[in-house]
Amino acid sequence: MKVYTTAPLEDPREARTLYRKLEDIGYDGGFSFEAKHDPFLPLAVAAEHTEHLTLGTAITIAFARNPMNLANLAYDMQSISGGRFILGLGSQVKPHIEKRFSSTWSHPAKRMREIVLAIRAIWDCWEVNSKLDFRGEFYQHTIMIPAFNPGPNPYGPPPIFTGGFGPLMTAVAGEVADGFIAHPFNTRESLLKNTLPALEKGLAKAGRSRSDLEIMCSTLIITADTEEQLEKITLAARKQLAFYGSTPAYQPTLACHGWEDVHNELNALSKQGRWDDMTDLISDDILNAIAVVGPRNEIAAAVTKRLDGIADSVALTNNRAPDPSQWADVVQDLKAGRT
Repeated sequence: MKVYTTAPLEDPREARTLYRKLEDIGYDGGFSFEAKHDPFLPLAVAAEHTEHLTLGTAITIAFARNPMNLANLAYDMQSISGGRFILGLGSQVKPHIEKRFSSTWSHPAKRMREIVLAIRAIWDCWEVNSKLDFRGEFYQHTIMIPAFNPGPNPYGPPPIFTGGFGPLMTAVAGEVADGFIAHPFNTRESLLKNTLPALEKGLAKAGRSRSDLEIMCSTLIITADTEEQLEKITLAARKQLAFYGSTPAYQPTLACHGWEDVHNELNALSKQGRWDDMTDLISDDILNAIAVVGPRNEIAAAVTKRLDGIADSVALTNNRAPDPSQWADVVQDLKAGRT
């Protein structure tokens, strides 16, 4: 199992040192995501300060951009990184797409599928000098002149991963993507009952096999050296899960365990702005079902048990308490188990 992590940056200048630290620890890859800062720029900096670490976006918001823009960015990142880039795409949600990015939201699964196919058509034009003639429902790309054609990438086009949660968006990854980024608000049961069947449906539609797709499971990790640290990290995780649990789109994970009422309560409290009260609704049962919780020397075995038969790679995460360096021993334990 490959071991990744998502490294949120409060200051993009930290990319000069953080990703090198992840490489030294032994991570197979370090990902950025789109929140307070652009997800591509820190990786361009990181590429100059690392040698073999895979660099990717998990995720960049596809609907805030267009296929040509994404094709250019990813192509250049693949060159700058020496073939170490993964373009990870996600949809975000309608209010942010329309009100934060002033972009178009419609038919999200169909649109994501088309974005991936359009990017590939653009890359094919550049790689083999084929005619650019992509005509989709949402995007049309029908002109490419030599002045704007970068030609073949010395490392080939990068892989495309897509993130998703619902069955339609998840199936898109099975149909057209090189990898799928599973959301951290999942349990083993929800991955088995909801995620894998949707991926299989997409794979079958395209005539592809399971080996054609890398499944990367973002997994919430809760461990620490002291009780004080553990309390802080656990509280951060409960807040994160309460936020996720209040969102209707993520209700199916709770439903797998008969916790629908918890979602209803969280949703009601979120509309009242009672965020602190929401945290109390994340019971130990919910916490332990979604996150991997335990002493440091038991985390690797617990992650392996959680994802056995499901994932090809894991992304260790706790976005409310982000310090990927604290899991160095866990990374080594996971890699020792792998080898």
